[in-house]
Amino acid sequence: MKPKVDCSASQKEQVAEMFDSISGQYDLLNHVLSLGVDRWWRRSMVQRVRQRHPQSVLDVATGTGDSAIALKKSGAARIVGVDISAQMLKVAQAKPNAAGIEFVKADGELLPFEDCCFEAVTIAFGLRNCEQRLQGLQEMRRVLKQNGTLVVLELSMPANRILRSIYKLYFLRIVPLLGRLISRSSYAYRYLPYSVDEFPPRKAFVDEVRRAGFAEVKAAALSGGLATIYEARKK
Repeated sequence: MKPKVDCSASQKEQVAEMFDSISGQYDLLNHVLSLGVDRWWRRSMVQRVRQRHPQSVLDVATGTGDSAIALKKSGAARIVGVDISAQMLKVAQAKPNAAGIEFVKADGELLPFEDCCFEAVTIAFGLRNCEQRLQGLQEMRRVLKQNGTLVVLELSMPANRILRSIYKLYFLRIVPLLGRLISRSSYAYRYLPYSVDEFPPRKAFVDEVRRAGFAEVKAAALSGGLATIYEARKK
């Protein structure tokens, strides 16, 4: 759950530095702020990837590697995680279950891989942080093999009015406070409710994925719409 990324090089560098500064508390913050549900959401993502039996998987915006590590259960022979923050990747590489995963420092909008080299691409809680989402989606499509699978996991705004009100109250009041107490960063998490609110609604994002060149785009709400998982195929 990362702060919003601006697409200018200088601001990307600033964001990378911010990620570096909170890398030691990042996992704790994710688990605390999501009340531990983020682990279940990642398992849902892995389940969808596993159904495709890919031999190579790229996890974009891998952060401290939780998604890449979870993807080991997909059975893929090769798993690569990319992130813009060197310190986040250091935390990922130090995890006991990270053995065998390749971690690469890279910008998700300019992936350092050849065309058509992965059978599946995933991104969890990272796509909303980039203003050039279409460019990011097109890059992910570029590195996918024909008929390869894209799986996107993102926070979303619940449709239910009562649940949405509780959700907004939690993210507007409690999340910034907990984020500041745990990470000592007043900036890193105060943007979160706004980034979720600004992310396109489910149908609009599905249309955006189609514009990036994907087919068979599907969306499924998780936990009453607190998160949404999107799945698409490279045609």
